[in-house]
Amino acid sequence: PQYGIVLDAGSSHTNLYVYEWPAEKENDTGVVQQVEVCKVKGPGISGYSHATEKAGPSLTQCLQQAEEVIPSKQHQETPVYLGATAGMRLLSLENKSAADKVLSSVEKTLRSAPFNFQGARIISGQEEGAYGWITINYLLGNFKQSGWTKLLHSLKSISETSGALDLGGASTQITFVPNELSSGSPDNLLYFRLYGKTYQVYTHSFLCYGKDQALQQKLASDLQASTSVCNFSLLDPCFHKGYQRTINISDLFKTPCTSAKKKEFPFSQLYLQGGGDYQVCRRNIQKLFNKTSCPYSSCSFNGIYLPPLQGDFGAFSAFYFVMNFLNLTSEQRPAALDKVASAIQSFCARPWHEVKTAYHQIKEKYLSEYCFSGAYIVSLLETGYEFTEENWQTIHFLGKIGSSDAGWTLGYMLNLTNMIPAEEPALPPLSHGSYVGLMVLCSVVL
Repeated sequence: PQYGIVLDAGSSHTNLYVYEWPAEKENDTGVVQQVEVCKVKGPGISGYSHATEKAGPSLTQCLQQAEEVIPSKQHQETPVYLGATAGMRLLSLENKSAADKVLSSVEKTLRSAPFNFQGARIISGQEEGAYGWITINYLLGNFKQSGWTKLLHSLKSISETSGALDLGGASTQITFVPNELSSGSPDNLLYFRLYGKTYQVYTHSFLCYGKDQALQQKLASDLQASTSVCNFSLLDPCFHKGYQRTINISDLFKTPCTSAKKKEFPFSQLYLQGGGDYQVCRRNIQKLFNKTSCPYSSCSFNGIYLPPLQGDFGAFSAFYFVMNFLNLTSEQRPAALDKVASAIQSFCARPWHEVKTAYHQIKEKYLSEYCFSGAYIVSLLETGYEFTEENWQTIHFLGKIGSSDAGWTLGYMLNLTNMIPAEEPALPPLSHGSYVGLMVLCSVVL
């Protein structure tokens, strides 16, 4: 087997993935398998903006884990790639010099590992969307109608390919092959030639609309709109009743996602108290999506072109993690929209002390934000992308397909190693297995 390593440097943390495939079959669809994933301890690399020299060394432990998984004689020929996403896109906008230093520190560490270093860079939102789309369709066998499709009857699509919905901490992407296109926005279109077929793919990435940055945006807007700012407290319906948190005002407005909303406040800290009201929470979140003007035939939000939704969608990353926590991913058939909304409403209505006791093993920061994240996901899909009661069940929340995580990293590696040929590879007259079987049969007959 051959190996490849991709590091997904996200806004909240970094994951290292080790992939394996049989060398003689590398152009077949669905043959690449994930054999290891390692979550890097600490924040994402963009979190090292004030101590840039520590960004690279933070990856060492996971690189050592990869050394143990991959046979030592193959270390030198194993490519290693790092792709940084929206956290670093934001840092690059905020402080280009710090972003460059972080990447330089990361590159130094990756070069010192025994692998074949192939690059560390910030990937664009369009690339992130496109590679996520390639990953799930490759794993589902949609490009050559084989692979895991047989195991996942629920993902049989009307169209040949499945769309991809990705949600991170700082950005979110929607990617699919539309049936009809307006000529209005060529910026959102990409063309791929894979296994002898051409795909015209729509993709858009919304920076600042990942779940963490969306929460920052909402809090900044709520604070501006609040009439009781003099008492430094804010009743937030998106947190459980009885929950309390203190936030530094400077932290709230430091990212490019909220800096435009900054104004002077007579206090340096905000005291947050939970209200636990899903409906009011949803109303507050809706304000993040500007639906007032659309220069095209149809739009998602903020004036961005969106063709009519088409086919099935695989929703992964935070879409899956949040919905899985809320027990909304386990059914054979996806839950209906009204059932999803009432499950999130019930969860948000539970008092904080009860939630904390029931899920004591989960870190408080993550646990406290599931109510907001659930409400945000429904708002993004329903208000932002205009999924309806009718087509909601075309969304399948996916953690893994087979043994591989759904995400952009596999598509990134497949693209950079040219493992998906533009044309259908010529088939040998007989496969290796058939040839061996025929030889055995001949021997028996003789």
